[in-house]
Amino acid sequence: MKLTGYPPSDKHIYSIFLRSSSSTTKHKPKHHLTTSKLRIPRDRATVQPEINQRMAGEGDDQLKLLGLWVSPYTHRVKLALSFKGLSYEYVEEDLSNKSELLLSTNPVHKKVPVLIHNGKPICESKVIVQYLDEEFPNSGVSLLPSDPYDRAIARFWAAYINDKSSMGKTEEERAEALKQTLEAVSNLETAFKECSKGKPFFGGDTVGYLDVSLGAMIGWMRAGEALHGRRTFDATRSPLLNAWMERFAALDAAKAAMPDNNKLVEFVRVRRAAAANN
Repeated sequence: MKLTGYPPSDKHIYSIFLRSSSSTTKHKPKHHLTTSKLRIPRDRATVQPEINQRMAGEGDDQLKLLGLWVSPYTHRVKLALSFKGLSYEYVEEDLSNKSELLLSTNPVHKKVPVLIHNGKPICESKVIVQYLDEEFPNSGVSLLPSDPYDRAIARFWAAYINDKSSMGKTEEERAEALKQTLEAVSNLETAFKECSKGKPFFGGDTVGYLDVSLGAMIGWMRAGEALHGRRTFDATRSPLLNAWMERFAALDAAKAAMPDNNKLVEFVRVRRAAAANN
C-alpha cells in the first residue's frame, strides 16, 4: 500500500535514532529435542555431554533478529514472533554503518530483517514469517492456513501488500501514490471479506499470516494520519478494514511488537528537516 510518510529505502534512512543496541523479549521459547539434529560420533563418551546440554535446553531454538525500529518489515517479523510466543534476542542495526553480522548473514541484499536460528540465517520478512510458522507449529497461533488453496490466497495477498508498500518522493509522485492507495484499499477490503468469512481477522477467529503482513503497516498508517490528517482505512471507504485495524492493534501481542507512534512521527519530521537543509 503506498502510504504518505512511508519509510524510505536503506540509502535514504539517516543515522538519527539508528544507533545499534540490543534487547531481549520475555516470551518463553519452545524447546524440543530431536535426535536428527545430533551428529552421533562413534565414541559415546564424546556425545553424552552434547545430549545432556540439549536436554537441559541450552543451545536449542536460539533466535536472534537483526532489525531496524522504523522498518515495517522488521515489525512484521516481530509480530510473528510475538503471536508465536517465541523469545528472541533483538539487535538494532545502523544502516549507515552496517554490522559485519548483517553483511555476513544477508550478503545478497545486505538489509534487515534477518532472523538467525541456531546460527543459520533466514532473510526477507515474508520468508521469515513462514519459516517460523513451519519450524514452530505448536507454538502460539498457526499463521498459515492449513488448506493449500487458502494458503496460496494468503500468500498472494501478502505479496500484493508488499508491492503496494512504497511512496513517492515528489509531490506528484505522492499524489499518484495516494490514488493507488485508494485502489489498493478497495481491493484489500474485498480480500478481507473473502478471507475472514465474516470472522474478526483475515485468519478467521485468530490472527493469521495476512493479519501479520498487513498489521506491520499499521504504525506507518497512523504516523501518516498524524502528519497529513488522512486515514488509510476509514469507516466510509473501508469499514471492514477500519474495524479490523482497531481490533488487531488492541491485541496484547500486537502492542508488544508495534513501534511507538510518536517516535515514528518525530523520525519523519527530523528526516524531512534534514533533507530540506541539504
